[in-house]
Amino acid sequence: MSQFQDLAPNQDVSPWLETLRLMASEMGPKRPFQTSLTSLLRKLSERHGFLRPHLVLFDPETGKLRLSLADARPREGHSDYAPGVGVTGQVFATGRSVIVEKLKGDKLFLSLLFERSEAEMERLSFISVPILAPLGDGPLSAREVIGTLNADAEFVSREDLEKRRLFMEVAAALIANEAAYLQEDLSRQRRLPAQRPADLAGEGLDGDDSFIAQSKVMRHILEQAAHIAQGRAPVLLCGEPGVGKERLAARIHASSPRGDVPLVVCHCAAIPPERLQTELCGYQKGAFLGAMQTQKGLFEQANTGTLFLEAIEALSPAAQESLLLLVKEHQVLRQGASTPVPVDVRIIAATSAPLDTLVEQGRFSRELYERLNACALHIPPLRERREDIVPLVEHLLKRLAANKEEQIKRISFPALELMTRYFWPGNISELTSSLQRAAQYCEDQVIRAGDLPPSLQTAESSATEAGLSLGDAVTRFEKELLVDALIKAGGNMLKAARDLKSSYRIVNYKVKKYGIDPHQFVYKNKSL
Repeated sequence: MSQFQDLAPNQDVSPWLETLRLMASEMGPKRPFQTSLTSLLRKLSERHGFLRPHLVLFDPETGKLRLSLADARPREGHSDYAPGVGVTGQVFATGRSVIVEKLKGDKLFLSLLFERSEAEMERLSFISVPILAPLGDGPLSAREVIGTLNADAEFVSREDLEKRRLFMEVAAALIANEAAYLQEDLSRQRRLPAQRPADLAGEGLDGDDSFIAQSKVMRHILEQAAHIAQGRAPVLLCGEPGVGKERLAARIHASSPRGDVPLVVCHCAAIPPERLQTELCGYQKGAFLGAMQTQKGLFEQANTGTLFLEAIEALSPAAQESLLLLVKEHQVLRQGASTPVPVDVRIIAATSAPLDTLVEQGRFSRELYERLNACALHIPPLRERREDIVPLVEHLLKRLAANKEEQIKRISFPALELMTRYFWPGNISELTSSLQRAAQYCEDQVIRAGDLPPSLQTAESSATEAGLSLGDAVTRFEKELLVDALIKAGGNMLKAARDLKSSYRIVNYKVKKYGIDPHQFVYKNKSL
């Protein structure tokens, strides 16, 4: 800090030091990095008169510099440009700060990102300093330029600009880690496969945090998951597609000590095999043509948190070896690097394939399987826990209504009976899509058997068989009304009788006559 005094011996440096102290107090692994960076830019404007302070970060996916954060409104359609172009591009390419004393007439200054008046171009200066992020964890590790911190300033003197340049360099060093997190976060959002609503509907029940579990087997699994969440060992989730593996992984992560860090998700089967190793482990600068900057992979991006790997049977042999190194040694070896990087990440893996068979066939690492399988949960298919179907149907219909997709008043007994008897090869995903389809086709906001997909229907269940007598039709209708009332009443026959404007005695008689078990409608829609 004595450099400030050397540059401005007659000026009080305490405001600059106070700003740095405030910045340092807002940084840390538990602080949201984007909030910290936004606060920094605001302090530059409010405490020291900088104009349009902004961060420009390198995007490894596009190979361009991109405006990532600003304390001013940028121009539309001018958010990125190539390294080496303009003042900011030169600072990124050389790693050396640049001061432009007067914007107007400067050959390098392009004024691409922000609107400036003619008067401002005459009187303003521009300062750009590099942001140097460490390549390793040690204090003496090498650093590389990941972007620039830039701002306009009123021209007072060259001495004043040098003081401001030095201050910005210290600030850039202070926020280097946060800027690296922001760069990785922006990159990950563009690189990970987009998750469609249908995927969320199957695995996560339309994105809701609830996990419906009425059956004993699912309640037992959730109890096991609650214990597993408190540990650090890798977890393996097994089950058919659509049973809720990703939802359970999110639940385990949220209940764990790592729950305050976002869950990182990787759908292995959605990434081309030739890219999967690089996506997971990252690469070193110069590892291959076009590797202009060191890029951390998902293993490192999930550091201090949890990484969910869906469809691990799709991992290549090289990716399996990298995952084994991570599980065994808590290290990652980037492509093109000679020294592994230590990481602290918990792995939750999921598969729909018989991994033991793949191991016997030599297609999956035996050691990796044994380490993952030491803490495994098997989620049964929906057909093996039919007690969950009615609560799931009720829950999903409420979700449809909450999302303003469809307002459904009720679901008929034949339709409900069809769904409880159906095999559900697609599990919760198929149940969700079937309800969405039925909600669009139904009339009077009532889902009937005929509104369900053809795969669920039979002539008997959809009431389309020839020769249905009046007595049979009346019986079917009466049974349907009775079941609907019991569903709404949660299996309470006294309440169902009041809703039907009948007596408990008659409802009890009809229930026995039609062989209806009211207990199947008694459930608590818990978010277990």
